[in-house]
Amino acid sequence: MKMHRLDSVASVPKREKVKEKMTTKLYVGNLAFETSSNDLETLFAKAGTVQSVSLIEDRETGRSRGFGFVEMQTKEEGDAAIAQFNGTELAGRTLKVNEAKPRENRSGGGGGGFGGGSRY
Repeated sequence: MKMHRLDSVASVPKREKVKEKMTTKLYVGNLAFETSSNDLETLFAKAGTVQSVSLIEDRETGRSRGFGFVEMQTKEEGDAAIAQFNGTELAGRTLKVNEAKPRENRSGGGGGGFGGGSRY
């Protein structure tokens, strides 16, 4: 186990005085393809202040992939939105709403071995 020296972080400013508001990013799944960003913003505004809405689209067709992300101003508003909208219906589809997980690092290609046996 590698130990890190703590004295090297002494120059990092402390955040005690500034009370920073933490936004909460929510995953919203099982959306109808016709659902717009405005639809989501209007819906989630019922639970609090919406910071941003992002619908995920297919790169090639531009069509919605059926999920997106809504960023709420505070954790409390995010929790309220999950409680209020998870399992509810929007445009005939049952929504799946939960706290977004951090995006995983996606390495390109699957790098693959060539399987097969010996040539000889």
